[in-house]
Amino acid sequence: MTENHMYNLVVLDMAGTTVADGGLVERAFGAAAERLGEDPATMIDYVRATMGESKISVFRHLFGGDETRAQQANAAFEEAYGELVAGGLIAPVPGAAEAIERLKAEGRTVVLTTGFARVTQDAILDALGWRDLVELTLCPADAGGRGRPYPDMVLGAFLRTGAVDDVRRIAVAGDTSYDMLGGVRSGAGIVAGVLTGAHDEAALKEHGATHVLASVAELPAAMARAEGGR
Repeated sequence: MTENHMYNLVVLDMAGTTVADGGLVERAFGAAAERLGEDPATMIDYVRATMGESKISVFRHLFGGDETRAQQANAAFEEAYGELVAGGLIAPVPGAAEAIERLKAEGRTVVLTTGFARVTQDAILDALGWRDLVELTLCPADAGGRGRPYPDMVLGAFLRTGAVDDVRRIAVAGDTSYDMLGGVRSGAGIVAGVLTGAHDEAALKEHGATHVLASVAELPAAMARAEGGR
């Protein structure tokens, strides 16, 4: 069955793409800034612009390369986000789990990626009951430490799964400009932007989206069309 599909590796972002977190990233950044005695209002524009990037990279920029301060802020962010997740404030994007199950049923390999640290990614997976949903989940540390817009997590999925023999047979989906850049730089054949998260259609297209979808729920049908199906 798998030989019938062009795109047999599907790499999906989590928050904003498959996971609806209701703006928890911004709330956690605000809490982290306050815990360090900083004014969140001075940071929020940069945080919004870099949604999808590794969070430690964002803090390194905000604190001018001060690694100690960046690590303190990142730890505070992860703690704050974890508290929000534990409070039941996340849910699957409607149709996301069903889309993943459909892709798997078609013989495709699905990988979930995030800009969060592993501890936070695991907390999200546990909260949603998604531990066994896919065979591989990746965070920046799993790909050498570089998150989006670098292509490392997509290429890490390519190397670890061995699901396809050509990067052009990868489909990537995400909700941010950095998701699109990471997909384009990996050489993926499909780079789909979804409108359930941080950035709008114009930003997604500007950064290389080959498709813009209302939701990840539309991805299986879009992939079938791209492969010449109905």
